[in-house]
Amino acid sequence: MTEINKNSTDFNSSNFFIFLWNWRKVLIIITIATAILSVAASFLITPKFKSTVILFPTSSNSISKSLLSENTGNKTDILDFGEEEQAEQLLQILNSSKIRDKVIQRFDLANHYDISEDSKFKNTYLIQEYNDNISFRRTEFMAVEISVLDKDPQMAADIANTISNLLDSTKNAMQKERAIRGFQIVKGNYESIQKEMKMLEDSLKFIREKGVNDYETQAEMTNQELAIQIGKGNKQGIERLEAKLDTLSKYGGLYVAFRTNLIYKIEQSNKIKAKYDEAKIDAEEYIPQKFVVDSAFKAEKKTTPVRWLIVLISSFAAFMLSILVIIFIENVYKKTILKP
Repeated sequence: MTEINKNSTDFNSSNFFIFLWNWRKVLIIITIATAILSVAASFLITPKFKSTVILFPTSSNSISKSLLSENTGNKTDILDFGEEEQAEQLLQILNSSKIRDKVIQRFDLANHYDISEDSKFKNTYLIQEYNDNISFRRTEFMAVEISVLDKDPQMAADIANTISNLLDSTKNAMQKERAIRGFQIVKGNYESIQKEMKMLEDSLKFIREKGVNDYETQAEMTNQELAIQIGKGNKQGIERLEAKLDTLSKYGGLYVAFRTNLIYKIEQSNKIKAKYDEAKIDAEEYIPQKFVVDSAFKAEKKTTPVRWLIVLISSFAAFMLSILVIIFIENVYKKTILKP
């Protein structure tokens, strides 16, 4: 029994190549048969073509901050490429259901992927096919790559380019919603100040029609003239000047208050006007959200399946599995024969 165990140990450690030589015919037949079957099976796999789009994100999303802002510390160059944060934002948008649903609808991918309308899980299958064939990744150079696999090479290129275009419209739509609301707030504030200024100007016009044009100067000059007329004993002149002083007294305080308030409102209006102009541009104008480096084109060669790789992996797997099965069978046979 000790001798048998020794032989078994010798086989496992040093006689592996002898084992392979003894079973070479079986292993060769199995490997060749697997290779032939793999070649045949690879022709049953539908070939797919790959198209890609390479793009860089922009560093700025706001036209007003890039072009109109007077604060140089916050000002960004509209021509600068974005970095990691902007690339990650683009990836999140590309993976969103907003873009996916538009692509599915525009290219009728349910029919294109042969998914039955009667299937209970048609949406699940459709999204799975979409994710299997369409992918997005950030490259080592902080660019974003859109990759599309499809049995139709032109369809693959069209889908990739469409997704690239939808990226702009989708991100702009998301930002426009917020920009428009911001513009409405600034616009309301600006228009409110304009109305208040108009009311103050109308009030000052009314007071000016009463003869009050510059309260401080007029009051000083009228008092000086009154003193002169009193000194002369000019009764009519005194009455005329006293009437004028009564008017200045009656409307002078209002004149000063309205004038001071109008000056303050003008300063406010000037400040808000700058924000109004910036918000208006952000709400109404359009700016690309990407720099396209390479657009997708119709592929001339298929990407999958890679037949030589399928044959190689299948043959190697069959070869190794055959060795394990033969070793298992031999061990079981020996234990059965040598069982006391």
